[in-house]
Amino acid sequence: MARIRKFVAYRRLKRPYTRTSKFKAKSYIRMSPNVKVVRFDTGDASKIFGWTLNLLSKSALQIRDNALESARQTSNKLLESHLGLNGFHLKVKVYPHQVLREHALASGAGADRFSSGMAHSFGKPIGVAARVRKEQVLFQVNVDKQNLGIARQALERASKKLPCSCMIQTLENK
Repeated sequence: MARIRKFVAYRRLKRPYTRTSKFKAKSYIRMSPNVKVVRFDTGDASKIFGWTLNLLSKSALQIRDNALESARQTSNKLLESHLGLNGFHLKVKVYPHQVLREHALASGAGADRFSSGMAHSFGKPIGVAARVRKEQVLFQVNVDKQNLGIARQALERASKKLPCSCMIQTLENK
């Protein structure tokens, strides 16, 4: 199986090329890949907690769904092991809806014949990504006051898995 392309190719927030054709079937993406984020809400959503911590993006970019799932898993594991299932509420606030496409180029001898004339290649869907604005909330954790340190540590671990630099915002619920 082929490896996924480095995310530098998809990080920028530019409008993707949209193919317009006189044939209706060629003007849209036929399939949408499955989103790899398993759960967007974990912990106790019904309980009201005193404090909210938000993980904010410092730049505008796209974040692939496997990076979001990896960040969610690391922070969720730390929160569950220290606080249990009822001691927190973790929510993924962005949804990966942008379909990423790739035009697979042939490699090897004589491959230059195949790759000519591809200025606006439409490509096949390879994954999905979330479009994130500057200072948009990526993750939200609700905890009580005594668990603020663990929640902050969980969000710091999640930020290490994301392709952008992040900051943590602490708010008191009133």
